[in-house]
Amino acid sequence: PNGRWENVRDRHELYCAGHLMEAAVAHYRATGKKHFLDSLCKFADHIDSRFGRDEGKVRGYPGHEEIELALVKLYHATGNGRYRDLASFFIRERGEVPYFFQEEARGRGEANGDFFGTIERMKHWQAHAPIIDQQEAVGHAVRAGYFYAGAVDIAREQGDIVLLDACKRLWTNIATSKLYITGGTGARYEGEAFGDTYELPSESAYAETCAAIAFILFSHRLLQVDLDAKYADEMERALYNGMISGVSLDGRNFFYVNPLSYTTVPGEKKRHQRNTNRRQEWFGCACCPNNLSRLIASIGSFAYSIDDAQDTIAVHLFIESKVNLELGATGTEVIITQETAYPWNGDVAITMSVEKNARFSMLLRIPGWCNHHEININDEKVDAAIVNGYARLERAWRDGDLISFHMDMPVARIHANPRVAELHGRVAITRGPIVYCIEGADNGKDLQQLLLPASSALQVDTEPSRLGGMPCITARGYRSRIKPSAINALYTDIEGELVPEIIRFIPYHAWGNRKPGDMLVWIRECMVCFPP
Repeated sequence: PNGRWENVRDRHELYCAGHLMEAAVAHYRATGKKHFLDSLCKFADHIDSRFGRDEGKVRGYPGHEEIELALVKLYHATGNGRYRDLASFFIRERGEVPYFFQEEARGRGEANGDFFGTIERMKHWQAHAPIIDQQEAVGHAVRAGYFYAGAVDIAREQGDIVLLDACKRLWTNIATSKLYITGGTGARYEGEAFGDTYELPSESAYAETCAAIAFILFSHRLLQVDLDAKYADEMERALYNGMISGVSLDGRNFFYVNPLSYTTVPGEKKRHQRNTNRRQEWFGCACCPNNLSRLIASIGSFAYSIDDAQDTIAVHLFIESKVNLELGATGTEVIITQETAYPWNGDVAITMSVEKNARFSMLLRIPGWCNHHEININDEKVDAAIVNGYARLERAWRDGDLISFHMDMPVARIHANPRVAELHGRVAITRGPIVYCIEGADNGKDLQQLLLPASSALQVDTEPSRLGGMPCITARGYRSRIKPSAINALYTDIEGELVPEIIRFIPYHAWGNRKPGDMLVWIRECMVCFPP
């Protein structure tokens, strides 16, 4: 067709090719059949013939990153190093001067071609500088997450410490100043982009479902090269909150964006079109539903990892599961059966099955939210050394050995860094990895009027008829009301009143599954409240 590869900045040819390659690899791994894989190898060969540094090739890269991850997977499935090298080219060429998107626009005769050569504009595509020189996460949050994840893949494959350090620097920038408490990323509707440092608005948050997924992929890849629980903690935060909130409890409807506050406004004129309190059946740009399906189907691959060199098996996520693993160094076959009701309680039972006694280490993640835990093996308490957030259990394992792992899971009050201006005087409620919110279905309208005293007890409340029996939280609080004499005044010197009220919190990911209404994560907190 005419126009092929002439506008890789705006058209998603390479992005779609990447997803199709990932599908082909998944199909091959699931079925052993190669017809789909072989077709996509031909497609990858074609792309490799068009892009690169060799004479006659285009020194370009995709406008929407994703193919970088897919090419590495294709390399692992086929052993063809050209696919890995092409991914490396796309990662390393981005940000080089002259800017490819500027040259491409000029070639198409676009009058504003020079506009796409400005550094600020190029930040949208993370193409303003080579990745090793980038200091903060900028631009489109989904593209960025895929780009950084692909860069970790290449750093790992090529042993590039400089590239890996750049990825860690960018991850830290997100996790310490640009990440929502739900694990969402992307503060701005404009450009679906990261905001400035500590720019984390609640009502206008974009926090696209795909951006949470991209951050999960980024965190998981760093976890594979640097076994540090901080990566698994943030991966889990996004999984149980800002990612899974993107799908309704019955799996039929979807959120594109995931704000942390929703206030009903007549006419809905103040919001961008995707900010809604009703999940949609589908979207014209339907990336999020498919991405959710893909991630949920592959969740098992995030739960465990093996380090053959160290003879270790690491447990990253606590999920009811059964997995067959083989330690490559010794050829030891291990079957791990995990039984748990996590994240609703902190008890995990892990049964070890081995054909013969074998010495290796089991590493259990101690979540960052957990202040007290206990580990027993065959009903005997063990004091395990904790390194980088993982408890190390090294022993000669026998068939039937049982690890009982308990994590205290109290309700916690979380406060934001004071540099997040919008969240001054507000508190979020969590329990384990779950972030909670208040919703109109339980608390009526005008949620901004509610106040939670700092001294108020937070009680776990399980009601089978509410949200399938999910643990909810209740507390005594107040609603601030305007006195009738001042009801029509925009400003007044007449003091309001505080009315006692029971406040009910539900898991954030479950909001919007009942009657449409308001929602709020960060509730106003009062240090001292005096009842009327």
